[in-house]
Amino acid sequence: MNACIIAVGSEMLTPFRTDTNSLIITDRLNAIGYDVRLKMVVGDDVEELARMLSLAAASNDLVVCTGGLGPTDDDVTRDAASKAFDMPLEIDETIVTGIRERFERRGMKMQAINRRQGMVPRGAVVIPNAFGTAPGLWLDGPHAAVVLLPGPPREMTPMFERIVAERLAPKAAGRGLFRRVLKITGRPESDIDAAAQPVYGPWRHARVPISTTILAVMGQIELHLTAAAASRADADQALDAAVAQLRGVLGTSVYSTDGRPLEAVIGSLLRDRGWTISAGESCTGGLLMARLTSVPGSSAYVDRGFVCYSNRAKTDLLGVPPDMIAAHGAVSEPVARAMADGARTRAATHVGIGITGIAGPDGGTAEKPVGTVSIAVVAGDRASVRTFQFIGARDMVTFQSTQAAMNMLRLLLMEG
Repeated sequence: MNACIIAVGSEMLTPFRTDTNSLIITDRLNAIGYDVRLKMVVGDDVEELARMLSLAAASNDLVVCTGGLGPTDDDVTRDAASKAFDMPLEIDETIVTGIRERFERRGMKMQAINRRQGMVPRGAVVIPNAFGTAPGLWLDGPHAAVVLLPGPPREMTPMFERIVAERLAPKAAGRGLFRRVLKITGRPESDIDAAAQPVYGPWRHARVPISTTILAVMGQIELHLTAAAASRADADQALDAAVAQLRGVLGTSVYSTDGRPLEAVIGSLLRDRGWTISAGESCTGGLLMARLTSVPGSSAYVDRGFVCYSNRAKTDLLGVPPDMIAAHGAVSEPVARAMADGARTRAATHVGIGITGIAGPDGGTAEKPVGTVSIAVVAGDRASVRTFQFIGARDMVTFQSTQAAMNMLRLLLMEG
């Protein structure tokens, strides 16, 4: 079953407001087997909204429209639905009475303008609103069911949950779209797709079909697997097998299949060993420690971090020899290794990390351009030292640096 979501409001066509209702609606619809094929934002224009409602209803089983049910002239959703589906608006005095009583309970007088919220397309089913004045509406069209809901999330969400429970879920009989996400780092998107495509190609025609989407996110690649199944048990069985197949071809570059970010995976590996970690950071300015400590319970393994931005700080705090910096430069593998060793020695931790680089936008040279970052990881009796050339703005370079450092540590911890 296909669905379309329409968010109504000219304010959402500006940089200042974002449609968040569609995320909630999509999640609930997927859980009962609806595939959301289209989302759109339409301004407060009756003609344009009527046209979009007609188009959406002609090619989908369900249309969910949020916003535009208030009392003012720019609340045009009722009028647009009436126009799109040839359902004349009629006043429902029961709704008006309920709105008036709601105002009176708060010691206020209902304004005449609020009568607009009592206008109902002929034949529509009214959905009560326990948290506001605008009722929702259910319209049964010739091709699709159309649901009109208020925009405020605190009003919209409970109303939609009721619609799902009473009208939509019973028809699904347990069927749904179930997802699994593989998070991958250390390899480019094209490399991942070339390795994975032969594996997931046949899944579309399996007994439980699985569709895939590959996404490039800063510092990582995500493979989203979606199974259309009659039950969660059937989906889990198919998705477990699919994940195992992908792990077989992608190997250790897959760091998460359960939604956890890299910092949480690192935390689990350290906690399992009873190990602690410290770090010396230059270009990342403490971002690595911030990410590691964002995980609840990280005090069990995170000891301390040293932000050593200047050469003097690298020497004073971490014991990096000045002649090493003079010989190799602050951004170099020997200095990164000395920073990692210094952090580990001074904190007496099992793991030490050193990061030094040129985050930009200036400071680069022909020999060491912006984005050059040297990283060293020392864990137990193992060590890994690498120099990377990251691309992007300053925040992208620093984030990718911490991602690479954590991935280097992950791979060392997985070795033994």
